[in-house]
Amino acid sequence: LYAFYHAALGIINQSVWFITMCAYYIVLSTMRLSAVLCERKNRSTLSNDIEYFVMKLCGVLLILLNFVLAGAINISLSQNIATKYGEIVMITIATYTFSKITMTVIKAVKQRKNPSPLLSVIRSISYAEVAASVLTLQRSMLVSFGGMSNTEIHTMNTLTGSAVCLFVLILGISLIIRGAKRKENNYG
Repeated sequence: LYAFYHAALGIINQSVWFITMCAYYIVLSTMRLSAVLCERKNRSTLSNDIEYFVMKLCGVLLILLNFVLAGAINISLSQNIATKYGEIVMITIATYTFSKITMTVIKAVKQRKNPSPLLSVIRSISYAEVAASVLTLQRSMLVSFGGMSNTEIHTMNTLTGSAVCLFVLILGISLIIRGAKRKENNYG
């Protein structure tokens, strides 16, 4: 629904930014939906093939998400799109973002020895989402609290955006490689 909300805003306002955000949320939703559907399917069958297919699919979707994020970052940098919030709202957003990071780390530590491909996919989706959240938090904090020149803000956002894109790209490639290796081990 959030993706469609952004699509409507993009159409109404003729905004490439909102259309890009729509694409981001559609890709993220598709990955999550595929993981949920895979879990439901696995309850009735004991095949790991479906999980590895979903792993490779989500790897491809993470690579696609990387390009969507790169587009969103490019648009935000070129058009200076960053929302300025009041101190209380910014602290609330930061608290929410850090709680997402904490929950993601806790789940990763608890599940690190579980070899399930589906859990690996879900963790990768969470990592990508948290990385994008950190970037959004940084952009908002830099304009909300000030203290840096526009050039310094632009540089920080470029560096962090590049790091987030690289991280998401590596997540996607690693899922594809792990999914393909598993298939080779089963059939080779």
